Amino acid sequence: MQNPFAPELLIESRGAVRIVTLNRPEALNATNEALHDALVGVWRFIATDIEARAVVLTGAGRAFSAGGDFQHFVELWDDRPGRRKEIDAARRLLEEMLDFPLPVVAAVNGAAVGLGCNLAACSDIVLIAESAYMADPHVGVGLTAADGGAPTWPMLMGMLQAKEYLLTSERIPADRAVALGLANRTVADEALLDEALRTADKLAAQPPQAVQSTKRALNLHLKRAVAGVLEYALAEEFASFDTAEHQALVRRFLDRSRRRAAEPSRS
Repeated sequence: MQNPFAPELLIESRGAVRIVTLNRPEALNATNEALHDALVGVWRFIATDIEARAVVLTGAGRAFSAGGDFQHFVELWDDRPGRRKEIDAARRLLEEMLDFPLPVVAAVNGAAVGLGCNLAACSDIVLIAESAYMADPHVGVGLTAADGGAPTWPMLMGMLQAKEYLLTSERIPADRAVALGLANRTVADEALLDEALRTADKLAAQPPQAVQSTKRALNLHLKRAVAGVLEYALAEEFASFDTAEHQALVRRFLDRSRRRAAEPSRS
């Protein structure tokens, strides 16, 4: 099948497995509007592929996904219709992943931050490279943790742990992510993709109706937990973009990034 989501998302076929790769390596696979839209649309697209039985989700380069693109945040401050579109897309992305019939194996090859972390957590099996980490820093940049963390993390790790990591924006190293329930197991960096493919091949070899109906039954727990929480959290995230503290934090981050880029190379 021709890929309508390139170049932001790559789709590769290996037998009955589809490898979906976030493909903005120069930006650590941070999600601008084009990548976000691609992530919303790719699940129904693959669901129409009658030969597909499982998916591996990973990132190009050294990150899984660094979350939201900060420059894109600035664009959303004054573009309220664009912001509404983005917030609605965040809701659809979570719903599309929970409704997607095929099993998804996340191969977390590097930093999985914000939306990146929650893409992994909404997958069905999560393998994380030993050097990788997860984090949901929404609160740390003045935004409500709406598009995955607040709705889903209490189901995965328990309420008190979810509160600690969401309210502090603290990084979660790979082994800690496994202990919390955000990942299934750590894998040596160089073996990650091969192990994810082996796992996806095992899933693809299982009877498809049994796999897909069992996944739907399991995801009903998440869908019931998310109902109501997601709408409230997204409405608050929409409002967060207007707050002075969020805008000051983003400006500070972008200023630091520009200063670092302007520094002479030490090589």
